[in-house]
Amino acid sequence: MESIIIKRISESIEIKNKILHDSKLLNNVLQSAQIILEAIQKGNKIIFCGNGGSAADAQHLAAELMGKFYFDRKPLPAISLTVNTSVLTAIGNDFSYEEIFIRQLQGIGERGDVLVGISTSGNSKNIIEAFKYAKNNMIKTIAFTGESGGRLKDYTDLLINVPSEDTPRIQESHITLGHIICEIVEKEIINEVDNS
Repeated sequence: MESIIIKRISESIEIKNKILHDSKLLNNVLQSAQIILEAIQKGNKIIFCGNGGSAADAQHLAAELMGKFYFDRKPLPAISLTVNTSVLTAIGNDFSYEEIFIRQLQGIGERGDVLVGISTSGNSKNIIEAFKYAKNNMIKTIAFTGESGGRLKDYTDLLINVPSEDTPRIQESHITLGHIICEIVEKEIINEVDNS
């Protein structure tokens, strides 16, 4: 049992080391923070979506922005499309599971918002449908995926593709990179307040 603990921790460290040496990926993380910051500065909101464990990550990151990360500051406009079970089950039942995010986005998404989709495979149909809508309606998109980017890479403005094909390891890196983005955004917001 101890060997599996060491093996999984070592694998997680190895993937994060790959990320550290991937300048394009690191630049996309920084650009993602800048896109989110600019949207918030213009009065827009950040909208998250994902399935399963990625749904939990979507809620987690929305909470970091709406609540606080390191500092007590004003809430930042962020929402996860995964939290309303009545909406999810109604849309899934009356239309299809593929439409659970796009219909919500049609209802609350506005030009200048940012849609963050989290999919380890990059092939989640409901996220792809939402990204297609976003692309046609001036909503910027950021995709968190695994190594290949899946089909989502063809519909996103910025791709954060963790260099792994192992779902748990990808998710561990998604939350690490998501936390870093939240930290950058929060620091910039606080700097604005301090300098005003």
